[in-house]
Amino acid sequence: MTHEKLTSDVVIVGGGPAGSAAAIELCRSGRSAIVIDKASFPRDKCCGDGLTTLALRELETIGFDPGSVGDWFDVDGAALRSPSGREVTVPLPDDGRYAAVAPRLQLDNALLELARDAGADIRDGHGFESLTHHTDVDGNGLVRVEADGLTIDTRYVIGADGMWSPVRKAIGRNEPGYLGEWHGFRQYAKNVTGTAASQLHVWFEPDLLPGYAWSFPLPGNRANIGFGVLRDGERTGKEIKAIWPDLLGREHIVEAMGDGFEMEDRHTAWPIPARVDSLPLTAERVLFVGDAAAATDVMTGEGIGQALLTGRLAAESIITAGATRSDVAGTVYEREVNHHLVADHKMSLALGKVLAKEWGARGAIRVVAGSGEWGKRNFARWMFEDEPRAVVLTPSRWHRRFLKQPGAYR
Repeated sequence: MTHEKLTSDVVIVGGGPAGSAAAIELCRSGRSAIVIDKASFPRDKCCGDGLTTLALRELETIGFDPGSVGDWFDVDGAALRSPSGREVTVPLPDDGRYAAVAPRLQLDNALLELARDAGADIRDGHGFESLTHHTDVDGNGLVRVEADGLTIDTRYVIGADGMWSPVRKAIGRNEPGYLGEWHGFRQYAKNVTGTAASQLHVWFEPDLLPGYAWSFPLPGNRANIGFGVLRDGERTGKEIKAIWPDLLGREHIVEAMGDGFEMEDRHTAWPIPARVDSLPLTAERVLFVGDAAAATDVMTGEGIGQALLTGRLAAESIITAGATRSDVAGTVYEREVNHHLVADHKMSLALGKVLAKEWGARGAIRVVAGSGEWGKRNFARWMFEDEPRAVVLTPSRWHRRFLKQPGAYR
């Protein structure tokens, strides 16, 4: 492999949603950005494929076209089942998009192509190796990034390289033995003929609480089906894995999938980091985003919206700071993440403790079932949108129409 020496305003390690969002924002502001990723795109990512209102609004902000994802599926509500078996369907408002499903194989590739179109230098197939800090002839701080076949001098590095971030490890900020707060399983199903072919299902199974099982619809009678559970130390990985075949045989899940549904390929599993309030977000000229910042919704396990948001915030912080003020970039970024995500994180932790109890999950569904159309619609927003949850702890978000804000792509 030919070894290249390059320079760039910012090097982004990781080509997922967080890295792409950062690259798009930087390049559109006139900064140069190189994105490196050890994988060659398109590549799959183990995920539920669900897009919350936050994710959709962030996609709209960066000018993403849902039509670039062939298997995009808009969702207009959710069917919920409590631990007692009570079922209720909650609709989403119709003034814009509040939830959707998009396979990561297609979504991540489309986002990376949007970053390329914005002017980012995309170097997929180049794995990160190391970084060192030094100064230029004028005494300004630089970071030298070494990757497969590349040496890049840059002003900033954005670590968008996942939960076990090699960048975080390279600067000695990793946490050995960390396995995340949640663990998820996912598999695709075909020949889905039941309600799961067109409707999003969430099953609050007694043995999964505070976790849940899901089925997210995709075009062509397919679905993304999986479950997520809290890593509480009481269940081993082998015991968590054993849940999967039993779950697929449960009567109400089989009924939703329909007779004759088939599972495709093999199931995949992944850890879910959800501790954005405690993991260091910056280190000199390095900013961490997405899973590398543990920026996942601690109540739902959703992370695409948080990845897009933190990627954009990191880029904006660097733009605000300029080339030489790394202290400003870090301070601005930490302040913005705290404002946008930490309040929701704390509220979700509190709510999660209630839903962890079977009585709590049963009670929530019972209240929704008897709350009328307005209550059901706003409960759905509470599930898929961060603002109605976080607004209690962030008075700066208070405004008269916070429960009437339209969805994305209105």
